[in-house]
Amino acid sequence: MEFGIEVIALLMAVAFVAGVIDALAGGGGLLTIPALMAAGIPPVAAIATNKLQSSFGTASAVYAFARKGRIDFRRFRKPALAAFAGSALGALALQRVSPAFLTGLIPVLLIAMVVYFALAPKASEEDRHSRLGPAALIGLVAAIGFYDGFFGPGTGAFLTTALVALFGMGLVSATAHTKFLNLSSNVAALLALIVGGQVLWTLGLLMALSSVLGGQLGAHLALRVGARAIRPLLLVMSLLLTAKLLSDPANPLTRSLLGLF
Repeated sequence: MEFGIEVIALLMAVAFVAGVIDALAGGGGLLTIPALMAAGIPPVAAIATNKLQSSFGTASAVYAFARKGRIDFRRFRKPALAAFAGSALGALALQRVSPAFLTGLIPVLLIAMVVYFALAPKASEEDRHSRLGPAALIGLVAAIGFYDGFFGPGTGAFLTTALVALFGMGLVSATAHTKFLNLSSNVAALLALIVGGQVLWTLGLLMALSSVLGGQLGAHLALRVGARAIRPLLLVMSLLLTAKLLSDPANPLTRSLLGLF
């Protein structure tokens, strides 16, 4: 596919903003995927191209957090491998099973997450005692990785919430490690889509340049202002994603709600 300079410039600008949002709270795909589809790109190719550009942006955020010593690679090595394996299995399952049934469940999970962050005590910047052990962390991350490869929306928010609520991490630390885990799951899904020949390489790499810059800025903001920026943005992006999913008339939950009236 060929695109005009104006379209490419607009998509690169969207990728920059999405990179900032992804580094802070996740959910940048809410901007990039609709923008890619608005440019006339088929849905699967749009998702594949988004995985390419977002992988670079996430890698950029990981580098920024790691440079400040905010990622414990040794502790999260196995969870990252679990995220990779889970995402690869999810991408394989996607080719055989329709993800439609998940569209009714995800808004419920997102609303529960919003309620948690809205009502829970102010998230600490410091790590606390973990409620669950390493095996539970690996298992949960593998499950979320599977979800990322199979469906995807809200992966970063789910990872951050789990690390804060179940594993006692401070919000900034949880955000940093979420980027590391999300990078692993993104790469796994991207490889599966590359094999399927779905990636638009030139456009994806141009958007990746902007996403890298956005990821650096987002990580810098996360380290500078911490939970003051992450928590409200996490809530906003989760609510936007919930609204987007529920706006689809084909969503099973939407149909159920409409049936009540």
